[in-house]
Amino acid sequence: MQHSPGFLKLVDDAKSRVREITIDQLKERMAANPGLVLIDVREESEWAAGHAVQASTLGKGILERDLETRFPDPDAEIVMYCGGGFRSALTCDAAQKMGYRNVTSLIGGYKGLVAAGWPMTR
Repeated sequence: MQHSPGFLKLVDDAKSRVREITIDQLKERMAANPGLVLIDVREESEWAAGHAVQASTLGKGILERDLETRFPDPDAEIVMYCGGGFRSALTCDAAQKMGYRNVTSLIGGYKGLVAAGWPMTR
């Protein structure tokens, strides 16, 4: 997908403050921390088409509104993913601004998970 320059500028700015991990690192983190929260921040239609088995949905459009209610622990280990790793950088940045201290964006997002053979469901 070709992204607009303004969007990419926002993402690059967010990525300067956000930690990112690979799919292999996600596997390691999930094995080390069974309480890790995996959040799919894509739109509802994307979620309905398929998502990681372990994921919860909290779309980018409502993340700031509902994050504290759904996941109240600001120290919880949270990994967010979107379609390719751009929107999740933005949502991690927002979560950090809200006081969450252990959020990470998944490099490659949903597309990367599918390519890696990650277990999916609908």
